[in-house]
Amino acid sequence: MLGETAKIGWCELQGFFAAGHAVSVATELDLIEVAYQMAQDNNQLVAKWLGTGEVRVVTDAEAIQWLATDALMWTVVIKPWILVQPALPREQA
Repeated sequence: MLGETAKIGWCELQGFFAAGHAVSVATELDLIEVAYQMAQDNNQLVAKWLGTGEVRVVTDAEAIQWLATDALMWTVVIKPWILVQPALPREQA
């Protein structure tokens, strides 16, 4: 799954957000692990993350902030979702 990730500017992800398919993953979580657990239908663990807000549909406030700075995002697609996680400053190069 690591080979299926990409760094993409938030501006390029607007269509996914508009369709309600952009899912934010907290930086404390491993994006690849979250994608794997979703692909494996690990509903119990995904429900836990959803309950704590560590995984959630991207909010309007997040989208506005990321758009203003064209934030660089790590992304991975688990259809129909695109999981996004802000790239940490050291990863932006």
